[in-house]
Amino acid sequence: MDLDVLSTPGHLISLAARGFARLSEARLKPLGFGVGHLPVLVALQDGRASTQRDLARFAKIGQPPMAQMLARMERDGLIQRTPDPVDGRSSRITLSKLAEARLPDAVAVLLRGNHEVLRDFTDEETEVLVALLKRLIANLDRVAGVDASPTTAVSEEGA
Repeated sequence: MDLDVLSTPGHLISLAARGFARLSEARLKPLGFGVGHLPVLVALQDGRASTQRDLARFAKIGQPPMAQMLARMERDGLIQRTPDPVDGRSSRITLSKLAEARLPDAVAVLLRGNHEVLRDFTDEETEVLVALLKRLIANLDRVAGVDASPTTAVSEEGA
């Protein structure tokens, strides 16, 4: 069999994702953020989610890992929880003033990283790459039976 598994799209995308994650993590750390915080920060900033359940769906992760991340983010002063007036068992989650103040810098850092990494790409190539990745993610979600969620904004900013 002459299939080079290390040259498959899945492997190459995995390498690129890990590279983006390393770059993003190093650049976000001085701001007090981690790359894993991005879906939560974006969802809370845009008003797309405000409960743990909604955030877990948005980020496409399970509730237990989301609960752990939110506990760390609360400890670090990035989010605040208040009781849900409708459902006493649930909490509404909002960005802290600290997170709101630092988020524009974090977005700028990530966009700069994307620009640096894609420097040798034309605008058209970048648009095609983004469109293909969105299709790939949709196909992965369909094959895995995952409900689609609006994380493309996060995906485009990562790095």
